[in-house]
Amino acid sequence: MVGVKAKGSRLRRELFDYLGIFIGVNLTALGLVWFLIPNRIAAGGISGLATVLYYLWGWPVGLVMLIVNIPLLSACLFLFGPSFGLKTFFGTVLLAAAVESWGQVVQPLTADPLLGSLWGGVLAGVGVGIALRRHGTTGGTDLAAKLLAHFTPLSMGQAILLFDGLVIGLAGFVFNSVELMLYALISIVVSGKIIDGVLEGFNYSKGVYIISEHSDRIAQRIMHELDRGVTGLSGRGIYSDQSREVLLCVVGRAEEMRLKRLVKAEDPKAFVIVTNVHEVLGEGFKE
Repeated sequence: MVGVKAKGSRLRRELFDYLGIFIGVNLTALGLVWFLIPNRIAAGGISGLATVLYYLWGWPVGLVMLIVNIPLLSACLFLFGPSFGLKTFFGTVLLAAAVESWGQVVQPLTADPLLGSLWGGVLAGVGVGIALRRHGTTGGTDLAAKLLAHFTPLSMGQAILLFDGLVIGLAGFVFNSVELMLYALISIVVSGKIIDGVLEGFNYSKGVYIISEHSDRIAQRIMHELDRGVTGLSGRGIYSDQSREVLLCVVGRAEEMRLKRLVKAEDPKAFVIVTNVHEVLGEGFKE
């Protein structure tokens, strides 16, 4: 019975993964069809290259994406094994089909390249972020970068930056427009931020480190007045060679100022470090 339940749970997760990839891929395709392609914004990657070739020779964007992605995907499967994933194959092929399908039934929403770069970046970022959360990808630059990083000393991030830079440079040359290059950069930055937000969450919390001679009193007030847990970490001042307790606490953004006032009231000389925390799992936060 336990095995049957576990198998059923895995099946549900798989179905939700494929559904999430399907939704994410279609949002990405709409970002391309509604905003980026009609405004000649080649925002890096295989889709950007396909956009350039579409305006250069009239080749269908979806078809070019598929033709370029299939050998890249095949090479990745050969090098990294089947575990590289059916979901990557699913997302890669589906994106090419979705771009062609949506291109037949919807019209561009704006002819303003600034609006196109912004909203295209938002939609593409949401779509790719959802696909990544469901353990899939939309192929493209990720595949090429993975191969390049495998055969060269470049990291994945450097390889992606290289490919995106080459595509944007090619677009600027073909379209003879520095402005379109800048719009493409805007779209890449926006989509990158949105992807991070989808993966890590937009509702940032605050991680706070507190170093004080009155750590016990501060910890008690945090627990009773803010109803937040506090962890005491062992620390040592290198200059003074004195042991000192370091308090670690995570609070919501709305509680940050209350915490700062509380610490200042107990010890105006306390050393406080506040950092953004993108995702917090556990009691009092997300499960």
